[in-house]
Amino acid sequence: MWFLPLALPAVPLEKPPGNLENPIVRGFAPDPSVCRVGKDFYLVNSSFEYFPGVPIRHSTDLSNWTLIGHCLTRPSQLPLDGQPSSAGIYATTLRYHDGVFYMVTTNVGAGGNFFVTATRIEGPWSEPVKIPVQSIDPSLFWDEDGTCYLTVQGDQGIRQAKFDPKTGKLLSALKVIWTGTGGQYPEGPHLFKHNGVYFLTIAEGGTEYGHMQTLARSKSPWGPFESCPFNPILTHRSIRSPFQAIGHADFFDDGKGAWWAACLGIRPQGYPYAHCLGRETFLVPVQWGADGWPHLGDDGRVPETLDLLASANVDAEETTDFEGGKIPLTWDYLRNPDASAYRADPAGGLRLMARPIFLDTPHSPTWIGRPQTHFNSEFRVDCEPRLEGDGEAGISIRMNDRHRIELFRRGGEVCMRATIGPLSQIVKSEPVTPGPCTLIVRTYPDRYAMSCISAGNTLDLGSIESRYLSTEVAGGFTGVMLGVYAYDKNARGYLRVIRATYKPLGDRT
Repeated sequence: MWFLPLALPAVPLEKPPGNLENPIVRGFAPDPSVCRVGKDFYLVNSSFEYFPGVPIRHSTDLSNWTLIGHCLTRPSQLPLDGQPSSAGIYATTLRYHDGVFYMVTTNVGAGGNFFVTATRIEGPWSEPVKIPVQSIDPSLFWDEDGTCYLTVQGDQGIRQAKFDPKTGKLLSALKVIWTGTGGQYPEGPHLFKHNGVYFLTIAEGGTEYGHMQTLARSKSPWGPFESCPFNPILTHRSIRSPFQAIGHADFFDDGKGAWWAACLGIRPQGYPYAHCLGRETFLVPVQWGADGWPHLGDDGRVPETLDLLASANVDAEETTDFEGGKIPLTWDYLRNPDASAYRADPAGGLRLMARPIFLDTPHSPTWIGRPQTHFNSEFRVDCEPRLEGDGEAGISIRMNDRHRIELFRRGGEVCMRATIGPLSQIVKSEPVTPGPCTLIVRTYPDRYAMSCISAGNTLDLGSIESRYLSTEVAGGFTGVMLGVYAYDKNARGYLRVIRATYKPLGDRT
C-alpha cells in the first residue's frame, strides 16, 4: 500500500479582518468542484500529471481552505508513468449522496472516465470504477427520487444518461441534452436543481481568454433546455480586469440560504498577456432573481473582493524541515514516484537519491514540488549536495517537461539553466566551495531571479523572464511548480534537503 506522510501545517501570519480577496485558492488549482456536507465545505481540483491526485481542501467559512488530503493516493488508482505533461487527471466533480462521497473524473491517456468513493472525506478512497464512456468532464447528479444521472462532454453537445453509481454502468442510452450557445468546446457540465427546476451549466469558449460560463433550464432533466436570456452568465472576455479566462463553474448552496459558484480563472501579467501561476480557484456570489435565473457576481463578473472575512493563511510563510523524511501534503511528486528515492537523512531532513531519469522525460524523476502561489515570493532551499561526477541537484522551476529553469549544483560549480522548448542552455555558472549551501529563487511578476549562498558568499546567478514559463509560451493546463530534484545518469549520490521555505512577499490582486 502507498502511504503519503503528513507534516504539520504552516503557522498563519496575523492578518487584520477585512473582505476576502479572490482567488480563494492561489496558484495551480483548476477545475474546482465544491460539495457541502452539513456545515463543512469540500473543494477538489484537477491535478494532471502530479501525484498524489485530486487535492481535497476543507472549509467551514468559505474563506480559509485547508488541504486535508487527496482522493488518489495509490498508483493503482492513478497510473501516470509515460504520460506527457498536461495529461493525467482532468476536470473533477465531488458529490455526496446517502453517506458516500463520490469523486468522478477522467485520466486522459490512461483509462478514461472513472469514479472513486469513500465514506469519510479523508479516505480511504476506493479503487477506480471505470465508466464506459469516451469523453471528458463527467459529473454526477442525484434527483429526489434517488435517480443518478451522469452528464459528460461530447462532440455533438452535452450528453446524459441514467447511471448506476455502484457499478459504473449506464442505465440508459446517452442523449444529447444541450449544445450550448455556439461557443467552442462546450464542456464542464453540471446538472443541479433549484425550486423544482433543473439547471444545466457548462463552460464554453475553451479554457482561454474567450472562456465563459453559460446556463440553461428545464422542467425535466432530459430537456428541452431553455437557454438563459443573458448568457453568458459569467465571463471576463474582452474586458479590462486582473482576472481572465473565467469559467468552468460549479454551483452550490451554503446551507444558510445563499448560493455560490466556484470557478477557475487566471491572473495574467504584462503585455501581451502571460500567466505562470496556472488556473486558480475563484468564488462568486449567486443571487436568484424574480425571473428564476441565477445572477452571478457583479453583472456576470467575478468580484475582486467578497463580503466574507479575509483568509488568515493566504499569505502564510511555509517552512518545511522534512523531519523524519516526511513530505508535507502541500508538496507533490511528478507522476508515480519511486518511494526508495525519498529517504530520511540520518543527519536530519530529506535525502533525494539521484537517479538516471531526467526532468525532460514522461517518467518520474527524483523530484518534489509545490505550486507557486504568489507573483512576489522567495523560495529558499538549504541543502547539501553529495554527488559524483556530472550528477546534479538543486531547485526546479517547472511549467512542464520542456519549459523549465534549474538552479543546481554540479561538481565545483553552481549553475542556472533555462530550457525553452527544444533549446536548453546554461545561462550562468559560478565556482562554489563543496559542502552545504542555500539556493534561492525570487519570483516576480516578470522574472525569476536566482542566487546561491555558499561558504558565507552570496553569488548572483542572474534572472530569466517568467514569460518563457507561461501557458502562452509553454502551452498546457498546469501552473509553475517550485521544487527540488536530484539526477545522475549512473544513479550515484544524493541531495540532502535540510529545509525549504516558501515566503510570500506582499502580493495583491
